[in-house]
Amino acid sequence: MPPSTTLSPGRDTALDPRSGHSAPPHAYDVGLLLLRLAVGLTMAAHGAQKLFGSFGGAGLDGTGQFFSTVGYPQGRTMAVVAGLSETLGGLGLALGLLTPLAGAAIVGTMINAMAVKWNGGFFAPEGIEYELLLTVAAASLALTGPGRYAADRFLPFLRHHRLAHGVAAVLFATVVAGVMLLLRT
Repeated sequence: MPPSTTLSPGRDTALDPRSGHSAPPHAYDVGLLLLRLAVGLTMAAHGAQKLFGSFGGAGLDGTGQFFSTVGYPQGRTMAVVAGLSETLGGLGLALGLLTPLAGAAIVGTMINAMAVKWNGGFFAPEGIEYELLLTVAAASLALTGPGRYAADRFLPFLRHHRLAHGVAAVLFATVVAGVMLLLRT
């Protein structure tokens, strides 16, 4: 019997015919859950800093002043937009709820964060490495889907993740981020 996609009795393992690599499907789902929780809760905490001043954050007034100093019009409004994008996008990722849109919310916000820090080089704290890592992780989750351990499994239209959903969401985020960057002076 060829090892293509046979399942061993009593084992939740499929063999990848291209590489011979065997991994339980649940391992992928647990890995996606861990990534979603790490990225999602990190972003939700950053959003709470902006919206509520939690975790030592500046709150709406301080964040709004920062946005104004880096060239965004209506700094306080931009603080609300960034804070909601990070909080709701982060919680959505953590729960695996509307995963393509949650990932897109983070991608769009992080593109703007990278643009603000662009002249600082690559390495943190002045550089963009942290923001780039969060952007790629969020885009990856939008493209791959949340895995089995996610609220999306209960939504008929997202029960079976489609690459097209993720691609559309990431493209939408990129366009919206570009528009926001064009508004900067």
